[in-house]
Amino acid sequence: MKIKSTPTSICIAAAFALLPPWTEAAQPMPATMEEMWKIIQQQQKEIEALKAKAGQSEALKQEVKELKAAQQEPAKAPLAGKGAAEPPGKAAKTDVERKTDILASEVEKLKTQLVLPEKREYKSQYGLGPAASEVYRVNRGLAIGGYGELFYTNYTGDKGSRKDQFDLARAVLYVGYKFNDWIVLNNEIEFEHATTGEGDEEKGEVSVEFSQLDFFLHPAANIRAGLMLVPMGFINEIHEPTTFHGNRRPDVERFIIPTTWREMGAGLFGEIVPGLQYRMYAMNGLNASEFESSGIREGRQGGSRALADNFAFAGRLDYAMPFAPGLLVGASTFLGDAGQDQRFLGRKIAAFTQLYEGHVQWRYRGFEFRALGTFGHIGDAALLSAAKGETIGRENFGWYTEAAYDVMPLLWKDSTQYLAPFFRYERYDTLAAVPDGFADDGSFDRWVYQAGLTYKPIPNIAIKADYRNVHAARGEQPDELNLGVGFIY
Repeated sequence: MKIKSTPTSICIAAAFALLPPWTEAAQPMPATMEEMWKIIQQQQKEIEALKAKAGQSEALKQEVKELKAAQQEPAKAPLAGKGAAEPPGKAAKTDVERKTDILASEVEKLKTQLVLPEKREYKSQYGLGPAASEVYRVNRGLAIGGYGELFYTNYTGDKGSRKDQFDLARAVLYVGYKFNDWIVLNNEIEFEHATTGEGDEEKGEVSVEFSQLDFFLHPAANIRAGLMLVPMGFINEIHEPTTFHGNRRPDVERFIIPTTWREMGAGLFGEIVPGLQYRMYAMNGLNASEFESSGIREGRQGGSRALADNFAFAGRLDYAMPFAPGLLVGASTFLGDAGQDQRFLGRKIAAFTQLYEGHVQWRYRGFEFRALGTFGHIGDAALLSAAKGETIGRENFGWYTEAAYDVMPLLWKDSTQYLAPFFRYERYDTLAAVPDGFADDGSFDRWVYQAGLTYKPIPNIAIKADYRNVHAARGEQPDELNLGVGFIY
């Protein structure tokens, strides 16, 4: 039988090797930290007993001398003649204390490595961002991570009532706990806009972005339950600022696929064959009474006393092409009634809401490319529009393409830093089709040209600059100059 070597087991073995030799026959190799501490406590008692008896018995003195000789390290042997006149008891005391100090140091180092590993590997796992995935990589116990992003926005052109601003958009804390090899708890707690407000001011908020339990049963079939991110698009699940270009998330993934979109539910996830991953959940449906002309975004319930008379299905499939390194294609959907047993002008409606999305991503050497398209349909849009007093789109759509290239190797061949200019084009309309008798004012029929630069001195930090040129079919939209910083840990 082969025993798998891990950093924890190696450190325990190293610390155990420093114990006095008589423990080898009496004690097996400790399997856990608790067992090792029990051995340490027992040996400390024996050491104290040896100290008390030292000098009282010639036989005991001889035993202490033999112990010293057996444990003496050649590299640290005393110089010839030094300490020759010292009593054996004193020599034994010095050596035992030294060994105890070494053992205590190794144990402390082991404890530190279990909580704060010397080196962290940042990569996305199970549909979550690199920092959010940290809990899956610890051996057991607590894992802490997070991210933040702040930026300055300068509006140009037709600003209207908009004011230039500096904003700590998000400060996020990931707290996870790995109970054992197959049960993991993961949480994201978000603080928005630096404060929840003072007095009558309405500013930011504190939200639980997700809180979920994962039960790992089989690579192809695992269970996830709790407040979960809806698995649609690029950004909703993996929204840490080092994973996308630009200071603001793409409009298509803010208004058509609303971020950050999370609902209560349970489902399955896994990898069917190498490279082919899926996630499918049963979740509470949206709340149609909150739909607006700008889209379904306000219909998210976010786990806050969510209405659950109607449920929905959310599913996603991704395939990393083995024959084309860096190429990923996928699709996702969200289907479910949103009426939630409420009355609209005296009638109960289903308000069946559909959202479909497809995406492709290719990363090859320094080149990066993303493309995403999405289409939605809302049932009973006419009755919803009449009840709300505003036009609710019967159909909506959006798409964007994005390209970037890391030019740092061209400027500094041996650099590990990252510098990528990028360009993104977006097209979307939340009122692509409206119910009969209701008007579309064209203000939500938009296209966006965006160009910018992303610089990463280290992979954990992204310094960004971008310019967004925004157009609408009717009405003026201001352009934006954004400068910001994002980080993960």
